[in-house]
Formats: sequence, C-alpha cells, structure tokens
Amino acid sequence: MARILGYIATSLDGYIATMDDGLDWLFAYDGLDLGKHDYRTFLERIRTVVMGRNTYDFLEKEDAPWAYGEQRVIVVTSRPISSPKGKLDVRADIDELVEELRALTDGDVWILGGGKLQMAFIERGALDEIEIYVMPELIGGGRPLFPATGVRARPRLRSAETLDRGCVRLHYTFDRKSDFATL
Repeated sequence: MARILGYIATSLDGYIATMDDGLDWLFAYDGLDLGKHDYRTFLERIRTVVMGRNTYDFLEKEDAPWAYGEQRVIVVTSRPISSPKGKLDVRADIDELVEELRALTDGDVWILGGGKLQMAFIERGALDEIEIYVMPELIGGGRPLFPATGVRARPRLRSAETLDRGCVRLHYTFDRKSDFATL
C-alpha cells in the first residue's frame, strides 16, 4: 500500500504563495542546503505525483521543462487539459483517487502544491505524513498553508530541526481517521 505524503514550504506567517500566486519570497531561498531532506532526494522515492489544477497551471506557465518525467502524474481537476505539458492523467473524484492511490504498490505518493488539495486529503484521513519547511519570511498574506475547512486534525510531531538559513523542518504523521474530526 502506498504512503501518501506532503512536502511543502510555507512562510513563517503561514502562506504558501502570495495572493497572485507569487513565489518570489520562496525563490529567494534557492540553493538552501536541506541536507538529507533535499527536494531531489525526496523526489527519488516518489512514484506518483498528485497536484491540483492551480498547481498544474502554475507549472505549465513556467519555462522550465516538465520535472516529473520519471513519475506518474495525476492532476485533480474537473476541467480538461487540452495540451498537457507532460505525461499526466486527470481525475475529478478525490474519494475514488484516494482508493486508487492506496492500491498502488510501486512507491510513495506526493501531494504536490496547494493547501486546498492537501486539505482535501487531510479531510479524508488520507495523508500519512507531511514535511513542512517553514521559511523565515513574513509575506503578509496570500494562499494559506491550510485553508479553513472545519476539519480538526491532531498530527503527531516526528521531528523538528533547524536547517540552513533559518529554515525549520517540521515532520508530522497522521493516524488515519482516528486523528480527525469535523467541526
């Protein structure tokens, strides 16, 4: 059974992007030494990448080549993607997708990008672990790490460590449905 993982950066005030989806504040940390927690090392163990439509649209606009040629990519959207930037599949039903992902046996799954999709998996008790990289930046508003949905969760802290340039890595696990409640 595949593990479903989060790996995401946030500002100190809890935002993953500015209101206009800007990431300049985060790109200022390019070259950050994360040691054994480096993104490239994390990506080596990922077989399936799941992203929402907003994340896909952001990546599609970038001049960089498609970064996920080695992974199966699934975009969660109800709108068709006419000319995909890379090889990908589209799913609209998250409940069915969770079942599909749990049945995988060829590697871990990464929920890439936005807080909305992360929360959709958290709401369903379907996120096993999350690594949050807190950057020492206050950006004053934007897209929240965890949008308010009325779901309460009690993840367990596995580790916390200070990394390069004031970045703090928080690693949490979730115990499936027992850690979740709806307000």
